[in-house]
Amino acid sequence: MRLLTRSREADRVLTQQAASRIPPGVAKVLSGVEEAAESTKLWCGAAVAMAWFGGWRGRKAAAAGLGALVVAQLAANGLCKQLADRPRPPEEWIPHDEVADRPASSSFPSGHTAAAVAFTAAVAPAWPAAGVLCAVPAVLVAVERVQSGAHYPTDVVAGASIGLASAWLTRRAPALLLRHWL
Repeated sequence: MRLLTRSREADRVLTQQAASRIPPGVAKVLSGVEEAAESTKLWCGAAVAMAWFGGWRGRKAAAAGLGALVVAQLAANGLCKQLADRPRPPEEWIPHDEVADRPASSSFPSGHTAAAVAFTAAVAPAWPAAGVLCAVPAVLVAVERVQSGAHYPTDVVAGASIGLASAWLTRRAPALLLRHWL
């Protein structure tokens, strides 16, 4: 019980700090990156660029990233949000007007973060330089989800965990299937 109480208090403190201490100029950048990531546009664009300019390695990285992204979206938005009915952070915690722009779905987990981390974590082994480049907007998306009041920090951590698990599963699935069937 104490752990749950501590987690809730940490969520409150971190959400309020992120919403009130990030300078307006930085918040605009975060918002722009999140808007680009909306409906996975940013990640699909990155996959197209990797496939177009990266040759065989780029196509492999793009396919891995998109595969992991789909798994993460299905897990986060298709399953977890349906099972967890967590309300968004209270409006009084958020001292700016972005709070009015929040989705109505469950707060848990962050689907944006799940997609960003899944794509990045799947791209990195196939093309490390592209993975590093993708990590920058992935981190910005995660921070923005808390700063805007759309998610609690624990929602973002859960989304990142789903993203990492999706990337791992996508990378390991072919070998697991072959071992099972052979």
